[in-house]
Amino acid sequence: MPSPSRSRRAAVARRATAGGGLAATPILDWGHPRVLELAAGVQDPGAGTGQDLLITAHRLIAARVRPVYAMNEGQPVSRTLALGRGSCSQRLALLEAVARACGIASRVRGLLVEGRFWHPRFPRLRVLIPRQVVLAWPEFLLDGRWTAISELYGDLDSLRAGGRFTNTGGETLFDAVARTAVDWDGGTCPACDLSGHVLADLGYFDSRDELFRVDGQTLCLPVRVIADPVMSRWTA
Repeated sequence: MPSPSRSRRAAVARRATAGGGLAATPILDWGHPRVLELAAGVQDPGAGTGQDLLITAHRLIAARVRPVYAMNEGQPVSRTLALGRGSCSQRLALLEAVARACGIASRVRGLLVEGRFWHPRFPRLRVLIPRQVVLAWPEFLLDGRWTAISELYGDLDSLRAGGRFTNTGGETLFDAVARTAVDWDGGTCPACDLSGHVLADLGYFDSRDELFRVDGQTLCLPVRVIADPVMSRWTA
């Protein structure tokens, strides 16, 4: 994981925008038959807009892929589908892959989030939680405008009526965007404002592959090798 000083330097130097894209990547391997099958399941000529398509895909992924605490950010989405389980980040990656397979460009915003954001979820394991977590937050090109996953189900002002995200129980960030405002910038009410947990805005990247290549994954490879086999089976 990058040091705080490196992260701050990267945040200053990173470009403010990224063009995103449709291409398959090692993580977003949407050309795999399993991913194409999932994408075909949400492509309905009468389904409406690209936003409607992504909402359908989000709900389908939530139903098919069990939430767990997996740690390998580099896992191909086809592998996540084969396992039928994935972390919040892995399920977000799967949504990105389906979007690209359906002709909707995606990119990610890199956020460095303080580890204590996850303390309510792991009250007895706080000592094991990293001090900072690299988060890949997807955005999708819809009607010529980049739309963050936070606003897939509506604008943040209307979503805040769903109540705050507590980061406890079975609801993950992947699930929370369907009912409440996940606000990393402090633009909504205090109850939904998560900006206080953001240590650095790492900027925009054409893909999550690029983000993790530049800023690294939250956990180093030796730790992931040891912990992931256990955590990837622990239901969120």
